[in-house]
Amino acid sequence: MKTLKGRIPLRFSTQTLLLQLGVVALVVLLTSAVHAWLTYDRLGREAESQALTLARTVASDPSVRAEVTSISALSGTPPAAELLAGPLMAAAEGARARTGALFVVITDETGLRLAHPDAERLGERVSTDPSEALAGKEVTTRNTGTLGPSAGAKVPVYAPGSAAVVGEVSVGYSTETIGQSLARDIVPIALTAAGALLAGVLASFLLRRRLQRLTLGLEPEEISTLVHDQVAVLQGVDDGVIGVSADGRISVFNAAAQRLLGEPDLAGTPWAAAAVPGQLKALTRADATEGDAVELVAGGRVLVASARKALHGREDLGWVVMLRDRTELQQLTRQLDAVGTMSAALRAQRHEFANQLHTIAGFMSIGQHQQARDYLARLAATGPLKFPVDQAELLQDPYLQAFLGAKGVEADERGVSLRLGPETLVRGHVTEPQEVTTVLGNLIDNAVNAAVAGSAPERWVEVEVLDEPGEGGGATGRGTLHIVVGDSGDGIALGPDAATDTEAVFAEGFTTSEPTARAGAGQGLGLALSRQLARRRGGDVRVLDPGSPGGPGAVFVATLPGTTSGGDQTGSLRRDNDV
Repeated sequence: MKTLKGRIPLRFSTQTLLLQLGVVALVVLLTSAVHAWLTYDRLGREAESQALTLARTVASDPSVRAEVTSISALSGTPPAAELLAGPLMAAAEGARARTGALFVVITDETGLRLAHPDAERLGERVSTDPSEALAGKEVTTRNTGTLGPSAGAKVPVYAPGSAAVVGEVSVGYSTETIGQSLARDIVPIALTAAGALLAGVLASFLLRRRLQRLTLGLEPEEISTLVHDQVAVLQGVDDGVIGVSADGRISVFNAAAQRLLGEPDLAGTPWAAAAVPGQLKALTRADATEGDAVELVAGGRVLVASARKALHGREDLGWVVMLRDRTELQQLTRQLDAVGTMSAALRAQRHEFANQLHTIAGFMSIGQHQQARDYLARLAATGPLKFPVDQAELLQDPYLQAFLGAKGVEADERGVSLRLGPETLVRGHVTEPQEVTTVLGNLIDNAVNAAVAGSAPERWVEVEVLDEPGEGGGATGRGTLHIVVGDSGDGIALGPDAATDTEAVFAEGFTTSEPTARAGAGQGLGLALSRQLARRRGGDVRVLDPGSPGGPGAVFVATLPGTTSGGDQTGSLRRDNDV
């Protein structure tokens, strides 16, 4: 993280805390200031109202009205000593003393003071403008006079029995008194502000702790970097990644997981209710062993899944489930096994061919030319190399010939004879070799295993392959490949519900083979994968006959639409007489 002029930068959480404290303090101060101003203004208006009431009372006093009228009628103003001892001074000071006002001033029609708290000011003109009151208006004021700042009111004095204005009464209350009242009222305001500030500080600290817990102590730059890395990693890998948070919800469901499982983005969905295979949920159970891998079939693919706990320090963040696609690997492995088997068969036949050449050379060296010719004739009639599957010429597709030949050699090594059934006839060409290999290879492998484990003295596997023309016909139409595989094994052991038992063989993990020593061999997935591949094309794989103990064994039939094309399809549903 960059520093500024050698200073250590504050952490984001600390910056957030200080900013929150500043905001809280500013809000509290502004609120307190506004509240104090409103209180001060309210007290001022109350003082003005009280002054107006007192001024009206004094101005309406009959004796005051009569005395002001008599003085206003004089040609001059009486001396200050006479005014000081007069009834107006007594009335004004009495009212001021009773109410605690700063001043009660009475003037004549020209604004000269007839009563004033300061005797030296008697006979002088008032310091504030009396024109509005002398014009017959009642006014409230806030100004500064000879006695200091005040909030007051001015009221006209009328002559007895007349509407003529003969003077005015001015009453004021000191704003210092208002300040004292405000000081008394400000104590609860200050306590409230202090409480609000304390609550804001506490809330800021709690928010800081929660922010640190939610961000795992990371800074915003670190979080941004993590987000970019997460997007780059999760969307850039071919492996499926599913993140399950500690509260049991899916937090990550990347594009590869959506593709492998054939589901939309399930982020935010409860893990227990998510539409994913149960084997994945079992990996995240409390009693599950971390790191265990399971194989499952989903969306027509063979997947390897594993789960690991996600920890940050001591904090449990949930689970991470990894999905790896092994479909192509299994298909390539099966093809490589077939190539390897054919290579072994060709090496054996090359050795046989070499022996035959040595035999011919021996005949020629001893002069048995006729025997050599007869031996060559027999080889020409039967073929110098014996194909491992009889009547392979019924398969016009070289891919099927090679694949079944490899399977024949492999079965022969285990003491099982692989043969083609009498109804076999394929005149088209296979267009989807990987899917045909997967389905046909799984059925043959299972049949060979059943034949080896069976109790029949003669071990065999019979395969019938028949292609059916598609709607387009000719070389462009896509046809359907029908596969029937039977064996000499003891069949499928049936319980009380035969239909349920025959369907159980297509469940993931079902196998009758001995456990293999090779990890991740994928036992119990072949039939499930074959059925999913067939059904995805609109076909199916099912049990035609469950077989019986002692043989013959089970018969499986597979239908693969759209996997062949070309060839003379007119006779693909029957065998020609010359075959």
